[in-house]
Amino acid sequence: MSYPSLAPFVIKRPWLRSLLQPVAEWYSNTAGYRQLGLRADDLLIEENEEVLKALSRLPPQEAYDRVYRIRRAVQCSVSHKLLPKDQWTKPEEDVPYLTPILAQVRAQEAEKAALDSLSVIKPH
Repeated sequence: MSYPSLAPFVIKRPWLRSLLQPVAEWYSNTAGYRQLGLRADDLLIEENEEVLKALSRLPPQEAYDRVYRIRRAVQCSVSHKLLPKDQWTKPEEDVPYLTPILAQVRAQEAEKAALDSLSVIKPH
């Protein structure tokens, strides 16, 4: 289930985007996942079937890097420490790697649902 998003509304209005961009950067920095070496796509919940399909489509190196980042973040969380500042995820490194694949999976699922619901009427 997808939730309504204001992103298209904000993107179409440059003045609103320039107003909200510093707030978005502030939120990303205070969320704390970058201080643990994670990327935003590492926070996606894996119990969703679409996310599992997208994860299976990741290149092997990207999948390994994701598991490494998550394990390192769990270790930091258990020891109640943050990574050294030079190992934090930088904003330019925090690019979506799973979201485009997830969009493809959702589009394919929607196409499959549309094709499965077709009804053929045979002329007599």
